[in-house]
Formats: sequence, structure tokens, C-alpha cells
Amino acid sequence: MPTATDADIRDLLDVNTIAVIGCSATPGKAAHDVPAYLQHQGYDIVPINPHHDAVLGRPAYDTLADVSERIDLVDVFRPSEEVSGIVDAVLDRVAERGDVRGLWLQRGIRDDEAATRAREAGLTVVQDRCLKVTHQQFRG
Repeated sequence: MPTATDADIRDLLDVNTIAVIGCSATPGKAAHDVPAYLQHQGYDIVPINPHHDAVLGRPAYDTLADVSERIDLVDVFRPSEEVSGIVDAVLDRVAERGDVRGLWLQRGIRDDEAATRAREAGLTVVQDRCLKVTHQQFRG
């Protein structure tokens, strides 16, 4: 299974807008603190969480399909069992809008089959890796 190279990761770190599936409104949770860190670094964070109207001062959307603005990267804070369905939603969005360049599965989240489908569709995929830690390593 090909993994993202350092060059691929640098390319993903150059995006503007990151949709965060499972973005939490609870400080102290990684699904809140990582997007808050990224927002502080200048990224436009689009929270995807059907249980909140707003997260991190931004309107929260129920699904990826509900987001009208351009999305460059989808960052996932959901269980591995949900990744296949998330990849389906991302690939539907790519087919419809052509705007997503990458899929990032946070630490502890992995689905090799779904990742392969995303890669075959032309997306850069990172699995089981923290975007905040990686950002600090590459852009520290």
C-alpha cells in the first residue's frame, strides 16, 4: 500500500480549506484542539458535525455534501468503521465538484481498502497520523 511521501504531505499542508469530519465543540478533545490549532495557523476550518450549529466560531454542517464552499482537504476524526462511508462521500464530492485533493485520517484511524479507493480516484491519503503533529514537524 503506497503511503504519502514527504512531498505529498508538504503539498497537503499548502491547502487553504480543511473540512473536519467529527470536529468537536469540546476543548480538550483532539477533535477540537487539532482543528483549533490548524485554524490558529491560518487554515480555514469547516466543521462537519450534525450535533452542533457552530464549532470554532464557524457554522457546522451536517454532512460534507452540505458544504457549498471549496474544500481542499478532508480531515477525519471518526472511527475506522466509518471511513468507507466517508470515502464514498468524498468521492461523490470529487465527482460533483472536483475540489478535494486529500484525505487525512487522524491517529488511530485506518481503512486500507477505503484508502486505496481514494488513492485510485487521485486523492493523496494519509492514515493513522495526527495532522497537528505533522504540521509542527514540517512547518514547526
